[in-house]
Amino acid sequence: MRTIMHIDMNAFFAAVEQQSNPDLRGKPIAVIGSGERTIITTCSYEARAFGVKTGMPVGLAKRHCPQLILVVGNNRKYTDTSTGIINIFRDFTPQVEVFSIDEAFLDVSGSLALYGSAERIAMLIKARIRHQYGLTCSVGIAPNKLLAKLASEMKKPDGLTRIDADKIYEILETVPVDDLCGVGRKTAQQLTLLGIRTCGDLGRFPLSVLKKRFGIVGERLQAMGRGIDHSPVVPAAEDDAVKSVGHSTTLPHDIDDPLEIRSWLLRLSEMVGQRARRYHMAGRTVTLTIRYADFSTFSVRATGVDWLSRSDAIYHAATTLLDTLTLAQPVRLLGVTLSTLRQEVQQYSLFEGERKAQQVAEAIDNVNDRYGGFAVTYGSTLEREKAARVISPAWRPEGVKNVEIEE
Repeated sequence: MRTIMHIDMNAFFAAVEQQSNPDLRGKPIAVIGSGERTIITTCSYEARAFGVKTGMPVGLAKRHCPQLILVVGNNRKYTDTSTGIINIFRDFTPQVEVFSIDEAFLDVSGSLALYGSAERIAMLIKARIRHQYGLTCSVGIAPNKLLAKLASEMKKPDGLTRIDADKIYEILETVPVDDLCGVGRKTAQQLTLLGIRTCGDLGRFPLSVLKKRFGIVGERLQAMGRGIDHSPVVPAAEDDAVKSVGHSTTLPHDIDDPLEIRSWLLRLSEMVGQRARRYHMAGRTVTLTIRYADFSTFSVRATGVDWLSRSDAIYHAATTLLDTLTLAQPVRLLGVTLSTLRQEVQQYSLFEGERKAQQVAEAIDNVNDRYGGFAVTYGSTLEREKAARVISPAWRPEGVKNVEIEE
């Protein structure tokens, strides 16, 4: 029987801002992006009391809470704080799986003999975080990751909830299915059509019907409804190989000029290429993501025979995809992703032209690694504003998943 802990920082970005600026404490604040067109990244519990929510447009948030204080996010501050908190977790167990910048799973099964109980470990961690960073977190303790995450959501902020093995069925009987991590909105809607609203309903539902509707996922869904999850806590060093490297940005204004779109794609391709080369990775698949002004989003991709890591090659693949499209609306967001990855050894080409291009890319990377950002870049991107460095859910404190954040 494992003892798994899920730790979720409370209103993390907003709490970090309130802690670093005492004038913001106890007030309704919302963290936003630096661009003119931005949404609420996260908000304090004082703001949530007025109905302000993550993802809400700023104008709507202001209507909900006229006294709302808007704070432009500082990604460097959040990643540094997160890294420090993760190090606290590792003082109690080496089995730490970073789930996102503000949450992690801990397998404390091997630490119980030293500390006595999971609750004591949780209280010590909460005390350390509060003492060192002035922040609170909610902790869930359970026999597996699925239930530990569910438990951490039950009491917020600053909660501590334990789900014991003999209470699983009783607790899940009335829990809505969309409260389970892994059951998204669309899946929940399909389950509702089958008359499944709670985890209890899901656990009892005929497996044959679930498999007919959802395929092999149906088996996993029924297990989730019963609180069954055998997935291990996977520390970063043992994590699966990175499957993709990508960047996207919401543009300062909707654009339909092909040259302007290409200029943004070049900047994004350079961001992807820099990260891939830093960790000696190359990929064969390039994906172009586009979001229109009405927020409808789609992606197109192509897989070639060559392994790509140079920015110009990634850009060429992205613009080739763009040329296959007829844009129906102005573009709000662009993204470029490199996937089908492999680790590659640094080796110069035998062909002079290709070798010179590799050497130029290497020289540019060396300058940018030393001076940061885009100290040297393509001339056609100089007029572009900075592409947003969004912290994705896949962020990790080290390795290729750690996006370098500029001040």
